[in-house]
Amino acid sequence: MTDNSEEVLDSPTGWVADHIRRYVETDGRDGHLYQEWPTLLLSTRGRKSGKLRRTALIYGRDGDRYLLVASNGGSDSHPAWYLNLVADPEVTVQVLADVFTARARTVTGAERSSLWRIMASVFPLYDDYQSKAEREIPLVILER
Repeated sequence: MTDNSEEVLDSPTGWVADHIRRYVETDGRDGHLYQEWPTLLLSTRGRKSGKLRRTALIYGRDGDRYLLVASNGGSDSHPAWYLNLVADPEVTVQVLADVFTARARTVTGAERSSLWRIMASVFPLYDDYQSKAEREIPLVILER
């Protein structure tokens, strides 16, 4: 997905951009755990701009797969990163110093239910977000 010379635009949200900068500069030693939650960096291709966009997200694991919840803080709209990966599921991921490409897919049905339990155990507010949102909050699997 990424050409090493291509500019990656970090989140426009100040505290998220600071988190990303520290994560990248330290290979995740500063930033992998954010307020006790494991985080990774996800780069997607902007569905409108075509530019690479990077954000930091809480993640869970299911074997070798990484799990993300597109909660947008419980908002009724999907986060931009999720809309981007739906449009182009080839993404770049950084977990600590490990940077790799992955394919993203949204899970539904019984698979979503079992994986949701994993994510709610990592970040219990996801259950609160889902109970308040008028949309089914997407759960995404990232596979190398």
